[in-house]
Amino acid sequence: MSRRSWRELDESDVRVRPNRRGSRPRSKRRPDHADAVPALVTAVDRGRWTCALDADPDRLVTAMRARELGRTPVVVGDRVSLVGDTSGAADTLARIVRVSDRDSVLRRTADDTDPYERVVVANAHQLVIVTALADPPPRLGFIDRCLVAAYAGGLEPVLCLTKSDLASPDSTLTSYAGLDLPVVVTRHDAEPAELRARLAGRVSALVGHSGVGKSTLVNHLVPSARRATGEVSSVGKGRHTSTSAVALPLEGGGWVVDTPGIRSFGLAHISADDVVSAFPGLAEAAEECPPHCGHLGAPEDPDCHLDRHVDEGDGSRSRLESLRRLLLSRAGQDPEG
Repeated sequence: MSRRSWRELDESDVRVRPNRRGSRPRSKRRPDHADAVPALVTAVDRGRWTCALDADPDRLVTAMRARELGRTPVVVGDRVSLVGDTSGAADTLARIVRVSDRDSVLRRTADDTDPYERVVVANAHQLVIVTALADPPPRLGFIDRCLVAAYAGGLEPVLCLTKSDLASPDSTLTSYAGLDLPVVVTRHDAEPAELRARLAGRVSALVGHSGVGKSTLVNHLVPSARRATGEVSSVGKGRHTSTSAVALPLEGGGWVVDTPGIRSFGLAHISADDVVSAFPGLAEAAEECPPHCGHLGAPEDPDCHLDRHVDEGDGSRSRLESLRRLLLSRAGQDPEG
């Protein structure tokens, strides 16, 4: 075919490559997923979420996160909505299309300078802080930091002291006498009946250092869990035997979330006011403090109104001291933290 002069060309000779990516306007409407079924996230593993339909531990489904959720975080304890194949059969996959608002959130950072918050568990009613009385010895700074995270996240803290057959709990109990803090004392050779009763019908997260007996407790509470238990090394540091958070069903109702053993609990995301708000009475008095008051008292905060509040007989001095110890721990000034 001979080559025509450009003067002989018309619009029919012009070839335009179609813009496939933008040739069809994308609708902003999204499906409402009216047929989605509710579920509870019980485990997370490499982009796959194990979910219990209607929070029934006998109806487990594996799901992926729907594209429309983007990078919305989905963690153990989240209440979600699923579509797709929810049969739970082998090699099937549902989709998480909604994440409900959270009632509580347990967060931590790697350290006090890390701006990145890690959500450990969502919608837990209580945080059970597991601490050994010996082997390894209790670290009050760690307990304080867990208390701060619980108060700030809307969880009710519970102190669980293990290995009472090795040491007395009296000293540790005295340290927290100024707080309205439920305490459960256990030993490795006895059934944790009191703890079991406190967990019944509720979602409870267990947190603690490696080697304190947390996995042993979980195995007592949920024998089918078969969580590995580690031996404490000669330097008092245990092996990390739980590598990811997992929600385990309790007989008779309720869930216990076993979290990985951790050595530090960063609180970079929590302010002093977050801690004070968990102390009724003191929280109202703190509203009279000057701007940017850290509520630590003299010399850091010489004009803190909380001292006057207590001196006038409107509050407990031991309760204020307990609050300030938590604030010091949050600020990284506790040598045991």
